[in-house]
Amino acid sequence: MSSEKIPLAGVIGSPIAHSRSPALHGHWLKTYGIKGHYIPLEIAHQDLAEVLKALPKMGFVGVNVTIPHKEAVLELADQVTDRAALIGSANTLIFREDGSVHADNTDGCGFLQNLHQNLPDWDPKAGPAAVVGAGGAARAVIASLIEAGVSEIRLTNRTRARAEALRSDFGPKIVVHEWVQAGGMLEGAKTVVNTTSLGMVGQPELKIPLDALEKDAVVTDLVYAPLITDFLRAAQERGCRTVDGLGMLLHQAVPGFERWFGMRPEVDDALRRAVLA
Repeated sequence: MSSEKIPLAGVIGSPIAHSRSPALHGHWLKTYGIKGHYIPLEIAHQDLAEVLKALPKMGFVGVNVTIPHKEAVLELADQVTDRAALIGSANTLIFREDGSVHADNTDGCGFLQNLHQNLPDWDPKAGPAAVVGAGGAARAVIASLIEAGVSEIRLTNRTRARAEALRSDFGPKIVVHEWVQAGGMLEGAKTVVNTTSLGMVGQPELKIPLDALEKDAVVTDLVYAPLITDFLRAAQERGCRTVDGLGMLLHQAVPGFERWFGMRPEVDDALRRAVLA
């Protein structure tokens, strides 16, 4: 009998049945012949602290974190990376051998890698970026755009106070625009990002006038169900290059898988097909 431990990882959230992370990591485990398992775990908020203490004892080497626990895990972690602290949430936990919990946020890295993979000549320094939405995903996107060298980030949100809060946290590179005048902030923008759930299956459409959108702009939507949202389709019709949101999900998973299972996986067409299946 082998005494070799089989590493366990998973994703915690509530609800969790919709998550595509098990298909994603399961594909990598199978492709690379790694003895390990990745399991969806529905955890209620009131049980979160107790579960995080128990998971390392059960053989878990780490977990991904999704709604509604991404903020709460920061308070429970023993170490928090600077970027997770800046963003205000974590999506990746690593369990040390002593049971301590290390929290990180790889959403911003996933966002940038998705753009670079699909558009290798994308230049974040080419001009201003326009970001729609001021939730947790927007925080990760804004942090990554600033790190990449974007000179100005125009931000709009249905609730202006939330956009102002991001300006307060991230500084003068953030310029807040009124929601009803969001179309105007697209003029001269070289990178345009929808970070809201608008346009997702079951959600209302994102209705922003694209008259000012320039043909050389790169437009991306974090929504990936459907893959091509009406927002992306309208940008394509104006001649813009577009990137769907699935790649961000795939790329944000890379650092966690590498730390948990000891191999850096590839994001390729086979992975996209497996996750979309």
